[in-house]
Amino acid sequence: MSTKPESEHPESRTVIGWSEYVDFPEWGITGMRAKVDTGARTSALHVEDIESLGDGRVRFRVITGRKPPFRHIEVCAPVVKWGRVRSSTGHYTVRCFVKTRIRLGPVEKEIELSLVSRERMLYRMLLGRRALARDFLVDVSRRRVLGERVKAKKKRKNPRPL
Repeated sequence: MSTKPESEHPESRTVIGWSEYVDFPEWGITGMRAKVDTGARTSALHVEDIESLGDGRVRFRVITGRKPPFRHIEVCAPVVKWGRVRSSTGHYTVRCFVKTRIRLGPVEKEIELSLVSRERMLYRMLLGRRALARDFLVDVSRRRVLGERVKAKKKRKNPRPL
């Protein structure tokens, strides 16, 4: 008989690939491409124009993609902390951390993520180990295991005659 809690059993975890689509329900963002990075401790989100509001909150713009048409979504969130983060190149920077809910397939959970410029990166969102813990198993040989992004259908200017 196992003494591990239910969430510790690998069978109860959702299998994901090295790249998936993530939703931010509290911010109204759906279908953002994310790279799953088990080598990164924390998650990171590409934002621009971070502004401290002085009451323990920040305002920033989330950029949803790399190619037009991407959206700029203005968000206000409470600051969890300001912390030093070492990048993959070994350089340290001070970043702002916020918490929000993400939805990844059938799992919705609150995660902490750092706000940073990922302008030169292919993926605007990086999911680190802390966000993946206890809920996911990563199959690095696959991507988009949970499915493709649902795109809105374009409306026709001239409807077809009946």
